[in-house]
This record gives sequence, C-alpha cells and structure tokens, in this order.
Amino acid sequence: MPEVIVNLHTHTRYSDGSGLHRDIARAGISAGVDAVIVTDHNVLVHGFEGYYKEKNKKVLVLIGEEVHDQARNPQKNHLLIFNAGRELATYAEHPQRVIDQAREAGGLAFIAHPDDPAAPAVKETDISWEDWSVQNYHGIELWNALSELKTLVPTLFHGAFYAFFPKLVAHQPIPATLAKWDELLSSGAKVIAIGGSDAHALKLSMAFISRVIYPYEFHFRTINTHVIIPEPLSGEVNKDKKMIYEGMAAGHCFVGYDLPAPTRGFTFTAQGMEKSAMMGDEISPKGGVTLQAKLPLDAEMRLIKDGNIIQTWKNKQSFAHITTESGVYRVEAYRKYLGKLRGWIYSNPIYVR
Repeated sequence: MPEVIVNLHTHTRYSDGSGLHRDIARAGISAGVDAVIVTDHNVLVHGFEGYYKEKNKKVLVLIGEEVHDQARNPQKNHLLIFNAGRELATYAEHPQRVIDQAREAGGLAFIAHPDDPAAPAVKETDISWEDWSVQNYHGIELWNALSELKTLVPTLFHGAFYAFFPKLVAHQPIPATLAKWDELLSSGAKVIAIGGSDAHALKLSMAFISRVIYPYEFHFRTINTHVIIPEPLSGEVNKDKKMIYEGMAAGHCFVGYDLPAPTRGFTFTAQGMEKSAMMGDEISPKGGVTLQAKLPLDAEMRLIKDGNIIQTWKNKQSFAHITTESGVYRVEAYRKYLGKLRGWIYSNPIYVR
C-alpha cells in the first residue's frame, strides 16, 4: 500500500515560529516530504491549507493546532489537534474537554511531548504532560525533536555545540516516554504513536554566535510520521487529507528518523488463519499468527511484546516470528550513525487478542 511521509508539529509566525506557511512549504518540498501539518499555539489559522508546488514537485500543507492553557504556569498539558476544523483553544483549561470537543468535531487528539524537561541553561521550563486521567485521546507524540534536545543541554556550552552540530542530537525517544507508551498499551488501550519535529526555526543569538535552531528543512529530514494509505495521493486536497488522517487514526503509521537513512518502505504485518493485519490492526491468535517486518536497509531489529524485548536480530533486513500468545507487538529498529547506535524506526503495534 502507498506510504506518505508526514512532518507534523510545526510552528509559524502566527505563534512562536519564525517562518511563513510558504517557507514551510518550500522546506517540505526541498526535504522531500509528502505533507506538513502546521500546529500553531492556540490558534487555528485558516486560508493556508492545500498543495504548494515548485516546478514538478509539491507538498500538501495541512493546518492543525497545539492547544494548551496559556494562563497556567508552567504551561503543561499540550494537545496536538488535527482535522477538527474549528477553534478549540477556548477549552484549553480542561484537557479532557479539548479531547471531547476534538472527537465531536471529527478530529484527532494527540498528547504532545509527554516528557519535556526543563533546560535552565537555555531558559526553557518543564512542559511535560501531567493529566493522565484523560481518556479517548488518539495517541501520543512518542518522539519530539526539541524535547530530546532539552535533555542534552545542561550548560550554554552544550547549547552552542548542538547549535552547530544538529546531526548529533537525535538518539531515540525519551526513555520515559517509551516506558509510558508501553504502560498505556499494556493497560488494554489503543494508543497511537506519532513523531513530531516541533519545528520553530528559532533565530537565537549568544555572544557573537547567531544560529537558527533548527531550519525547517533540517527538521523535515529527521523525525517524521510515515502513514500507510489505501491509494496514492491524488492531488485533490480534501481526498488526500481524509486518507492521511484516517491512516493516522487507525494507527497505520510508524515513526521514522530519516536522517541516518530513509525509512520509507518499512512494513510490519501479521498473517493469521482467517485474516491479515498491519500496524494498528487487531488479529486473533487462534491457530497461530506470523509476524513479519521488512526494513529498507539492514539494521538491528527488536520485537517487543507488552513492553518487553522478546527477540533481537542484528544486521538483518527482515524477520518472521510465529506466536500463539495474545499481546501487543511492536518493532523497533536501530542503525549506527555518527558513531552511535540510534533509534531509526518505531512501529505502531499489532494487537494480537
């Protein structure tokens, strides 16, 4: 089935980003992504959704929103809202109401950067998610590029270093976020994982140093959400938008770190006695289920069941695993890049139950 590369969680001058929608579109075209979802803080910006073209290339720009209570200090409990079609920031004081209103409007709600620690050296506060009593959200932002950066800058020196060497930043999702995801999945909930860049393209100056942290195009080449859709993009905005959001809502997607090597082409499927399944689907263990994963390149693969690694394959491009046990199965893949083993692919689960 066709696959589209979506970069989501992006900000413009309408909130705290530095660029315009056309700047983001140009960066998306240069980076080779298929779609970008802009999510400015507490404002649903109208009039910019659609295809942007340059020569024979194009990118689909979609508009969502990042909703949080601006009166709260610090401003925790951020929600990424997609496809709601109306302003939801008026409900920001109560995260559950935001989620309920998004659902009622036919939209999707994802918990943004569940773990987003303070970084006092660069004057950033902790804006992690706190209200885990909420229900009926679609999923969580498993890997957020800027949240991870905040874990790496205990001093201004570290901040300056990573400003000049951004390729050294990404290692993997914050471990506490991975652990929380597995905890939620083990509770029986269906929780979809997405990856976001949190791109602002901020222009920062420190002494005689001035850098953009980080350009949109750089972000778009790194952490993306790859969505499986039933047919190729048509160029018709509403049709393509519907396919992308339906794919995300079903969990037919994976998080790919595309800088070390392209992740396009990854698959994780299951074959049972009566049906087959892909990421996000449910399948019965009756008679046995064959789980299969295929990578675009050799890597270290880990098959995880209910939060525990049950098998590891090194320097492999595919695996098959037969099981008769119920559980939540997902795949992680790792590749060496710039001297370190780094997270490369994080699949959404297949639910065997």
